[in-house]
Amino acid sequence: MDETERQSEDRGWDTAKTLAEALPYIQIYDRKTVVIKYGGHAMGESAVAKQFAADVVLLKLMGVNPVVVHGGGPQISAMLGKAGVKSAFVDGLRVTDTDTMQIAEMVLSGAVNKEIAHWITMAGKEADVRGIGLSGKDAGLLTVEKTTRTKRDPDSMIEHEVDLGFVGEPTKVDPKLIKGLIASETEDWVPVIAPIGVAEDGLTYNVNADTVAGAVAGSLGAKRMLLLTDVAGVKGADGEIIRQMTVEEAQVLIDTGVATGGMIPKLETAMTAVRAGVEAVVILDGRRSHAMLVELFTEHGAGTLVKAS
Repeated sequence: MDETERQSEDRGWDTAKTLAEALPYIQIYDRKTVVIKYGGHAMGESAVAKQFAADVVLLKLMGVNPVVVHGGGPQISAMLGKAGVKSAFVDGLRVTDTDTMQIAEMVLSGAVNKEIAHWITMAGKEADVRGIGLSGKDAGLLTVEKTTRTKRDPDSMIEHEVDLGFVGEPTKVDPKLIKGLIASETEDWVPVIAPIGVAEDGLTYNVNADTVAGAVAGSLGAKRMLLLTDVAGVKGADGEIIRQMTVEEAQVLIDTGVATGGMIPKLETAMTAVRAGVEAVVILDGRRSHAMLVELFTEHGAGTLVKAS
């Protein structure tokens, strides 16, 4: 046996050892639902997207029921730029007029949603695992109400309402369609959901993808919700990643100013999801290869886990 063959054999034994070590964790998640929020700039990189899709297929084949909720902010911004439509933001939320809403729905429910579903179908071709693209408009999945925000005038200190346009907040999730898909005994479906919802008056609204993921995870009583972001996790006052925290500890990070910027809404989403019945939420770096697998199937985990207590 030459050196190349010996190295190949060693890798085989290492792979078998890794699988054996993962067995206890595989059993924990057997037939459990895991909601995955997929977003960030990594969505635009085809190699990363294909790896994400392959990992989702692997989860499905290992007995997990993955449900994907995706964003698409950078893609919306790119399309708005091409169309010559300028965007404004308030507290991280895009002000969405009629023209912006049409483009946002086209990008989210169309190009982005179908591409993710396609990559999952391609990655699962041999085992017939199929991604199925949906939005909150399908089968009454996501009912929303218009988001309201107020801002304080720095001179008069008077608060006034800011009109964000067609930006919504979830008020109801009807998970019947999702439950039917993941409970199928004859087909391996992976639902892929675009964050578009409908108000009681029938108008269509753009919704923050993190918020939708949290609402969907709560309605499904998910075992885990994975928030795939562009950071490695939540950092403490010492700058180190916090591996695990309670909802109360997460609130302290916000109140004391340790958590800043975009991490605040992610922690708020995590806390809301846990209070809605999700066992735990993990904030982790979606740019790293196999981050989801490391989190779910190893003792080390990846990112920051937020739980009730």
